[in-house]
Amino acid sequence: MARQTFWKGYLKLSLVTAAVSLTPATTESNKVRFHVLNRQTKNRVESRYVDSVTHKPVAERDQVKGYPRGEDDYVLLEDEEIEEVGLESTRTIEIDTFVPRGSIDWIWYDKPHFLAPEDKVGVEAFCVIREAMKANDVVGIARLVLYRRERAVLLEPLGKGIVLWTLRYGDEVRDPVAELDDKTEIDTKLLTLMKQLVKEETKDWSPAMVQDPIQKRLKSMIRNKQKSLKKAAPAQKPAPVKSTGNVINIMDALKKSLAAEDGRKPR
Repeated sequence: MARQTFWKGYLKLSLVTAAVSLTPATTESNKVRFHVLNRQTKNRVESRYVDSVTHKPVAERDQVKGYPRGEDDYVLLEDEEIEEVGLESTRTIEIDTFVPRGSIDWIWYDKPHFLAPEDKVGVEAFCVIREAMKANDVVGIARLVLYRRERAVLLEPLGKGIVLWTLRYGDEVRDPVAELDDKTEIDTKLLTLMKQLVKEETKDWSPAMVQDPIQKRLKSMIRNKQKSLKKAAPAQKPAPVKSTGNVINIMDALKKSLAAEDGRKPR
């Protein structure tokens, strides 16, 4: 199945520019998803914004973002005002600096995306940028608006393409836990046994190691329920009236009905 492009724009380094497209490197399409239903009617339940005091639905045009500055007191911000503080261009990935490859700890990595040239004209520029990063063993740092937020992104050469990672914000990564006491002594015999155990349990990486058993069980349960449910009988359709090819004469039909009624009346 072809990957669905969800972003198109330009990759830029100094005066070198290439038209590119982004596709998510991961997918959740195989994840079991449920709808919330009304148990009685089996109709789907809708989610709506309602006023917390009046409990009345709020139309989309009346919804506005608010930043709390006190109890029940907010600074209101329109979508246009929020967008004005973002990047001037939401369609350009302009690499502004490079850092040594592997110098950014894994905890900063967020979501991976595949970056690819969008047309033949941009292939050469794309490849030159990719190969230059490989030759210097560096990754590029840029900024981009994705998922309705401005994000720092990391561009890393991978094979014939480039992987674009969104990076977590500085305030999203917590400080590591306090270090253990360095004076703690490790039993050498225990360490030897542990090393042996680790060696015996070491295997080559396989995607099967990170399969989700819960999803498998859910799908199996759903299949079993589907088999146990009896198929609803199709609604009985009225038998089609055979046409005689003649237009029904309403007067004749009424006369026949009246005649039948007269025949049933007691004499």
